[in-house]
Amino acid sequence: MSQYNIAAAKAQLSELTRRALAGENVISRLAVRRLRDHAGVVAAVRPNHQHTRGLSLMHNAPAAVLGKAFAATLLLAMIAAADPAGGPGPLVLDKTAISPFDRYCDGYGMPGAEGLGYVSVLKVSTGETKRTDDRLIDGIVAYDRAEATDAYIGQINMLTASSFNGPAGSIWGYDLAVAEEIQTKTEKPLLTLTQYDGSALPVFDAAPLLRAGVALFGTENQRRFPPAPGAHVVCANKSAMALRPVNGTPDTAQGEGYGVWSYVAISIAKDRTQAASLFIEDAGVWTKNDREAELVRFLDEHRKVVVGSVVDCGKDQSVIYDRTYIAYAHRIMQPGHVGMALTAAPYVSLARGAIPAGGFKALAGMNLGEWQKAVGF
Repeated sequence: MSQYNIAAAKAQLSELTRRALAGENVISRLAVRRLRDHAGVVAAVRPNHQHTRGLSLMHNAPAAVLGKAFAATLLLAMIAAADPAGGPGPLVLDKTAISPFDRYCDGYGMPGAEGLGYVSVLKVSTGETKRTDDRLIDGIVAYDRAEATDAYIGQINMLTASSFNGPAGSIWGYDLAVAEEIQTKTEKPLLTLTQYDGSALPVFDAAPLLRAGVALFGTENQRRFPPAPGAHVVCANKSAMALRPVNGTPDTAQGEGYGVWSYVAISIAKDRTQAASLFIEDAGVWTKNDREAELVRFLDEHRKVVVGSVVDCGKDQSVIYDRTYIAYAHRIMQPGHVGMALTAAPYVSLARGAIPAGGFKALAGMNLGEWQKAVGF
């Protein structure tokens, strides 16, 4: 991530320099915005570089000041971006992710956010609605109900990502406002798999991370800091929908079934400065019978298949994982109802009201209960 951002900054700054030396007026709004953004990128990933203080000042400077000091700012940025050693000290990414809204989180990459980071929040839920004569509408309603169940992410424009949390990212409940079970290391593995290098991959229940998501976003009836209404929010997500007929056996060829299910899993990379933590989402339709106990037994067993894919993906990418968290949701629908199973991990910047007095970095030193008390819950 840091190398990509530095390369992008260098390319943009080089182009602006070339145009300026050619006599072109490049102090446009676009040029000023790009200059400020890229100066901020370089300052964030080269925090110990001797020129970083100047870059940080330029990143926060008004456009008029940037215009007057354009050449000096370009020079500082190019020196810092071009230095592969980055000066004394290691590369460090500032993971700050604060939205422009007091009471709402916002999608990652949206305008107005403070910081270059993002926060992943885990959610897995189901929804159900009575069947009408319009299958498409039924699916929309059931999906919206799944979004509104448990951790509230209703009313968003959900965009789909391919499911990684990288060096610029944090995981809510694991890195920030840490769930107490995770903080105290009192968790017991559900199972353990062997990775391609022979090391063990312990698999834990993700329930503490799901509870952390509810604590952050709130529920439909008691909202806390949910994503802003109408926000464009990138999510790792999957879903499955099915209709249960009023009578008789479901016709699987027509997308019918007795129930729906979904999983969410996050595997934490052992070296998070060099590799991304991996999300796995899975969802499907239960077609055997309407006995919930049998569906639960299937899901407990199928969990091994889901986590097995983590081992395979790690081998493909030469990544070793420290641990995996996994959870599932399921629902046996009523006859004549449409069910939806949803797994989602939104990538967000945090509402300003969710930031404690010590600032964003203080979240890493808090457990979930301490955070809730600090922000008034």
